[in-house]
Amino acid sequence: MPSRNLAHGAIVIRQETGDDIDAIREVVAAAFALAEHSAPPTSPGGPPGEVDLLDALRGDAGWLPALALVATADHRVVGHVVCTRAHIDGAPALGLGPLSVLPDRQREGIGGALMREVLARAEQSGESVVALLGDPAYYRRFGFAPGHALGVRSPEAAWGDHFQARHLGAGPHPVGHFAYAEPFNDL
Repeated sequence: MPSRNLAHGAIVIRQETGDDIDAIREVVAAAFALAEHSAPPTSPGGPPGEVDLLDALRGDAGWLPALALVATADHRVVGHVVCTRAHIDGAPALGLGPLSVLPDRQREGIGGALMREVLARAEQSGESVVALLGDPAYYRRFGFAPGHALGVRSPEAAWGDHFQARHLGAGPHPVGHFAYAEPFNDL
């Protein structure tokens, strides 16, 4: 189980378990509650749409348990990241997100540690491409570039450079139209 020493003590990054689900929901809801860009609640007054997205992803064929990670501090979930099965013109790829860290634990390196770990595990498992929708200034540090620069076309042209991709490994990489796991289509 990888452990990281970050700004405020030891952070342990591990695969999520069923016992973590409620804590993960709380982390995701808190992280996206005030986010500049988040999915709308699926019910009036409900949590941000990313909470329901994760629930739907867990029930989808695209769920990859080995790439659903939590960061814990003092046995408390403080962050979460997930990659799910996606496709580029039918070839396997990964869709990354959401990435969430409790607001009072942000800017401590937890999100970065989660990103590095999930990308390392994805590469070790033989994946070739991972894509996401997010802030280019943040994700550039993890090797992401605008998807179109790598030949990976966004599901929505309006996303522009916020749709980013990264090649993993040294082998051939698929190019073409990117499609997230089905639950992303319901956002």
